[in-house]
Amino acid sequence: MKKTVMIIGVIWAIVLVLYPLAAYCQGEKEALSRKQAQAEVQADSSQYVIGPEDSLYIHVWKEENLSRTVPVRIDGKISLPLIDEIQAAGLTPLQLKQGLVKRFREFVDIPNVSVIVMEANSFKVFVSGEVKNPGVVRLRSETSILQLIPMVGGFSEWANQRKILVIRKEGGEEKRLRVNYKRIVAGKDPNFIMKSGDTVIVP
Repeated sequence: MKKTVMIIGVIWAIVLVLYPLAAYCQGEKEALSRKQAQAEVQADSSQYVIGPEDSLYIHVWKEENLSRTVPVRIDGKISLPLIDEIQAAGLTPLQLKQGLVKRFREFVDIPNVSVIVMEANSFKVFVSGEVKNPGVVRLRSETSILQLIPMVGGFSEWANQRKILVIRKEGGEEKRLRVNYKRIVAGKDPNFIMKSGDTVIVP
């Protein structure tokens, strides 16, 4: 009888220890799911390239003190506890995740990290000229000029679709690229992929 009571006591002790842990894990999963639902870019994306002014949510599983939302500074870095700062701009969320796992290994056993872009503020293109709604367009993923033009309401009546000018900065130099929208639509030219910071002028 005493043995049975002891076994029951041990079982209850285990339940009392494990139940709060299970509840905590469930709560953490739900919190992470809510963040992912609010995100502008899929968690741990291998497509989107992080840039200055983006807002990132860094989640370290079971490490509440390390999980937080951080801005990407103008110098392209983010600041986090323990690891101080790390380069984020120019990396995809998946690449940043891999870098964070490596850095956190010095302090956390088997770190499980997720990188979520809450606000994609850096991927912008500027559209002016003969379009219906000129202005700044924020992009979430790889976008072609065929996808971009409908985002600004399409061409105006007087647009010259054959002589679109794209001004692009690469390696500190300004490049001027001519795009023939009509030829792209006809399948005679390859589609033109936009890059962050491009200025599109429709004459």
